[in-house]
Amino acid sequence: MIHEDDSSDAVSLDALAAREDTEPEATRRDAGDAESSRASRGWWDSNADEYQLDHGTFLGDDRFVWGPEGLDEVEAELLGPPEDLKGLDVLEIGAGAAQCSRWLVRQGARPVAVDLSHRQLQHALRIGGGEDGVGLVQADAGVLPFRDGSFDLACSAYGAVPFVADPVKVFREVRRVLRPGGRWVFSVTHPIRWAFPDEPGPEGLSVSASYFDRTPYVEQDEQGRAVYVEHHRTLGDRVRDVVAGGFRLVDLVEPEWPAWNSSEWGGWSPLRGNLIPGTAIFVCERD
Repeated sequence: MIHEDDSSDAVSLDALAAREDTEPEATRRDAGDAESSRASRGWWDSNADEYQLDHGTFLGDDRFVWGPEGLDEVEAELLGPPEDLKGLDVLEIGAGAAQCSRWLVRQGARPVAVDLSHRQLQHALRIGGGEDGVGLVQADAGVLPFRDGSFDLACSAYGAVPFVADPVKVFREVRRVLRPGGRWVFSVTHPIRWAFPDEPGPEGLSVSASYFDRTPYVEQDEQGRAVYVEHHRTLGDRVRDVVAGGFRLVDLVEPEWPAWNSSEWGGWSPLRGNLIPGTAIFVCERD
C-alpha cells in the first residue's frame, strides 16, 4: 500500500536530466513472466515523471480516457451507464496516476487503483493529495492481493495487459476477485499495429513485419537485461485468452480517430488513426 508521506510534490525535472544517456538495444526475443514483470517495474519507475509530463494534460487529472484516440468513458459507457456505477467496488489495473479511478469516484464508485510502479502511484498521490477517495495498492496484476469476489467491476486503460507474458494468468486473477456477473474492460494496442513501424508519419504506413510473429519486443541494456518488454498477441489470441481466463466477450471496440484530436502520441497520429486502428478495447463479463 502506498502511504501519503511517500508522495512527490512535483515531477522531478532533475531526475529526468540525470537519466543515463545510454540507449537500450531494441530487439525481438523471448521474455518470460519474471523478466517482463521486473522490466516493467523498472521502466515505469524510471519513466513515470517523463510520462506524466508528456501526457498528463491529455489524460487530465480525473478523466477516463481509453487510449491515444481520446475515447472518453463519458461518451463510450463501456463500463455501463454512469448512474449505474454508484456504489460499485471497482478495481483499476495498471492505473498509473489513477486518473481513471478519480473519475470513478466522481460517479460515486469505490475504486482501488493497482500499479506495479511505485513512482506512478506517487504521482497518483501528488495529483489526488491522498484525499481523493482512491485506494492505492502496489501489486503485480498476476498476483492480486485481494479476496475472492471483492469487486463488482474491473478496468484497465493500457495497463498491465500489453506488458505481461501470460495474460491468461492475469485474466484468471481478475475473474477471481470479481463477483459473479462482474464486467472486465481493458484496452491494448490494436494487434494490427504490430505489423507496422511505430512511427506517426508516412513511414509508419508500410507493413514491415509479420502480424503473426508473436516474439516479444524487448529493449535491453548492455548486459542483455530487459529494461522494457511488450508482448504481441493477434486479435484471435486476445479473444482466446479472454475465454481461457473465464470470461465471455460481449464487445470489441476499435475507436476511430476523432476530428478534434490533432495530437501525436508515439506511433499514434491523425494520419495513421484515419487509416488503421490503434487501440482495441475488450468488454468482457464473468459468468
